[in-house]
Amino acid sequence: MDRQAYDALTAQINHHMVKYYDDDAPEISDQEYDALMQRLKEAEREHPEWVTKESPTQKIGGSAKREAGVKVTHRVPMLSIEDVFDKADVAAFVARVQEKHPGCAFSVEVKVDGLSMTLRYTRNEEGGLSLSLAETRGDGRIGEDVTLNAFTIPDVKRTLDLPYDMLELRGEVYMSHKAFEHYNEKQEQAGKPLAANPRNLAAGTLRQLDPQITKERGLSMFVFNVQDGPGEIKEEHCLAMEMLAAAGVPTVFHRRCTTAEEVLAAIDEIGEMRGELPFDLDGAVVKIDHTAWREEFPAGSKYSSGHIAYKYPPEEKIVEMDEIVTDVGRTGKLTFTGVFHDKDTGKPARLCGTSVSRATLHNQDYIRDMHIGIGGWYRLYKSGEIIPRINGCVKEPPEIFTAPAVCPACGETLIREPDTADIRCVNGSCPAQLVRTISYFTSRDAMNIMGLGETLVEALTGTAYLKSIADIYRLRDHREALIDAGLIGKEKNTDKVLAEIEKSKDNDPVRLLTGLAIRNVGVSTAREIMRHYRNLYDLTAASKEEFLAIPDIGETTAEDLYTWFHEEGNIRLLNELRLMGLNMEQREETAASGALEGEVVVITGTLPTLGRKEAEEFVRRNGGRVTGSVSTKTTLLVAGEAAGSKLTKAQSLGVRIVTEEELMELCRSK
Repeated sequence: MDRQAYDALTAQINHHMVKYYDDDAPEISDQEYDALMQRLKEAEREHPEWVTKESPTQKIGGSAKREAGVKVTHRVPMLSIEDVFDKADVAAFVARVQEKHPGCAFSVEVKVDGLSMTLRYTRNEEGGLSLSLAETRGDGRIGEDVTLNAFTIPDVKRTLDLPYDMLELRGEVYMSHKAFEHYNEKQEQAGKPLAANPRNLAAGTLRQLDPQITKERGLSMFVFNVQDGPGEIKEEHCLAMEMLAAAGVPTVFHRRCTTAEEVLAAIDEIGEMRGELPFDLDGAVVKIDHTAWREEFPAGSKYSSGHIAYKYPPEEKIVEMDEIVTDVGRTGKLTFTGVFHDKDTGKPARLCGTSVSRATLHNQDYIRDMHIGIGGWYRLYKSGEIIPRINGCVKEPPEIFTAPAVCPACGETLIREPDTADIRCVNGSCPAQLVRTISYFTSRDAMNIMGLGETLVEALTGTAYLKSIADIYRLRDHREALIDAGLIGKEKNTDKVLAEIEKSKDNDPVRLLTGLAIRNVGVSTAREIMRHYRNLYDLTAASKEEFLAIPDIGETTAEDLYTWFHEEGNIRLLNELRLMGLNMEQREETAASGALEGEVVVITGTLPTLGRKEAEEFVRRNGGRVTGSVSTKTTLLVAGEAAGSKLTKAQSLGVRIVTEEELMELCRSK
């Protein structure tokens, strides 16, 4: 791996660390994340000179959040545990320890898939211990005070009848399958979004501002370690777990083992429990039982000494296909979704911590090759995939599914594009395409009309208020009728959405071009095109050759552009939008201003409309100075999607953080 590839991998992992630890919204599976980390570790073993304190291998996790309290510095760092994926590595760890300490015992424990929390107990007037602080892991050294929320968790004991002056315990907060399903049932009944998995929901629940919400959702906790306390309870780990259990503390399942064979047998025992446990499993932890010896076996600054975590191979479930849903995308392309159940339980399959009842079936060729049909049995597999996939037929269906001949939304005959597996509806008035086309037009990456999302667009198209993109700008003519019907809401909310629609007329033409949903023309392509044309309407006179002359535009995109801008209905739409006052003209560059005078600015992540060079030029044009890294001198961070470690560092330094839109507003207001 060269340095450029290493830097790209580092940025990728930093992004996913933020999504997992800070946003509680992981974009990839644990297995895929683990694979990325393994690649990074291998590269750093070959090139130790590349390793800095900013490397993901040197950091513990997310940054502390402030939603449920204030930041707290840990008395004892809350570090991660190094993962291994091969039982030979487990045996080697045991051998390495016992070579130095013959007869050393180990604790093999269930690794619950939740989030860590430390409980600090102090001496009370009655001579026992009272809970004085509960804190999340945060970045491993600074966490978040969630004491009030911890009081609502039944497994968290407010007092302990133990004769100590102080005791600090660490455990895992989690949500049981039953509590998770109960939450999603209530969400579904209320027509609200469902939670993706128990771990994310538990993390969000523990950080709630209102402890009553935390209580209602039903969190649980197991204690798995004594972080600090007197020697008699710290010295032997398994003995400490027994003492805590006797005091009424729920402790994690563990087995005391004295040989490598016993350790591996305990790992197998835990692995066999996976389908029966009332919570999600994240592996098995192997700890040196005699705690004083742990420091002799360090695993790096990020990891706890004397521990390893064995990660089980990806799960696979057998599911029975119940239904194949055919839908139409905004470009007219047919999509296929398999709906199934776990053949053993009759419920959605539990796979890698999530309940799965649907999977994308890609296209008709895939369906044919996989022998997919209603009643068939299939392996459902999730390895390095965000979305689970069908991975082979176990029992043939009575009949392999065949795509319909006509569009399920409009009834028009479907066509299969030459040399592709795509089946498409070419009816421009197809209602399914209309909802998605208008929703895309109003989306954040396009015209960014806040409040006008797909649900509302579907309601407005269903009542014939929206028959085309242009009708968005005619909604103000129906204000009273919309309020009476309650389609958008009451008067205040209706006026708010109508104001957002009017505001969008002044958008940069890059957003308008993006929103037109021309095939193969996204934000970056639209931006490049508008570097060569001052007026969007001028594209109606451009030839295919002129489009091809624009950098990064190939034959297919040029053909799509030429076709779109020479189609009579599309030219008519542009005329309508222009007459309604939508901005088609690229504005001239404004003269340099002093709005950012004295600001030291760092730009990170992918911004909605500006490229990196454009954003840097905008900052300089308004008097600011751009630097590449966050430091104590940084005064402003402009953050986009996938901001990564620079955002985390800026937060820790108290740097002001703004979005692209807020940056623009800052410069407009001065």
